[in-house]
Amino acid sequence: MTSAEDPVSVTPSIATPRQPNRQWIKRHRWPTRLWHWTNAVAMLIMLMSGLMIFNAHPRLYWGDYGANSDKAWLQIGSRGDKGLLVLGKERFETTGVLGLWTDARGIERRRAFPGWATIPTSYSLADARIWHFFFAWVLVGSALLFFAASIVNGHFRTDLLPRRRELGPKHIWSDIVAHAKLRFPTGEAAKHYGILQKAAYLSVIVLLLPLIVLTGLTMSPAMNAAWPWLLDLFGGRQSARSIHFLCAAGLVLFFVIHIAMVFLAGPINEVRSMITGWYRLPEDKP
Repeated sequence: MTSAEDPVSVTPSIATPRQPNRQWIKRHRWPTRLWHWTNAVAMLIMLMSGLMIFNAHPRLYWGDYGANSDKAWLQIGSRGDKGLLVLGKERFETTGVLGLWTDARGIERRRAFPGWATIPTSYSLADARIWHFFFAWVLVGSALLFFAASIVNGHFRTDLLPRRRELGPKHIWSDIVAHAKLRFPTGEAAKHYGILQKAAYLSVIVLLLPLIVLTGLTMSPAMNAAWPWLLDLFGGRQSARSIHFLCAAGLVLFFVIHIAMVFLAGPINEVRSMITGWYRLPEDKP
């Protein structure tokens, strides 16, 4: 899933003895580039501050209520000299990483996530909430502007929505095989999203991000009073908290795969296109 394109214009490059003739295209419009980097910063800070908020009660439940005596489907903690991740009936030792770890000063800590992964690095639920809520509004505001721009300039319609032929099993399977073999599109094909790219980006834009926002609002007592239907929609505040956590995990997975594909496809060309908008088309191979 390399960085996707919304091509605007094409400029031919000048061939030299050492550099074959290759086309440059305007791959990303400025709203896409601005939203990409704003979203990246906001999501990183929200993730790290969210891990600190999770440290306040490192257990997840389904339903309306959740306390230490209730049955949790996931918990991170420690017992004796071991850090533990408990997932249902399964237990995994995570000493030194989760639950029980040593900070930079050599002091043993018994919290779910280590300080290097959280904002702030030392325990402070109040500060973590300030960071989290502020950048949540940054995320929502930038997303709304991006959606509006993408509708106006046709980015959703022309670049994100799958064509009927792309939904065929044979086409989907061929794209899966190409990604598995690390065969990235070249020439004309590199100007457009593949079906796996479209599925990945749409899953983030129309599923994970809206769920993150709505479940976050559901956990707010003020929003419960204003919009009580949110509690019914998600089956209670603790269920909303669990869904919020799972969506965040989904975004982390997307981020890891996205960065891996960028490096495999050529990081200089990919990152340059997301900064300047200009992308050099890979040559067709014989």
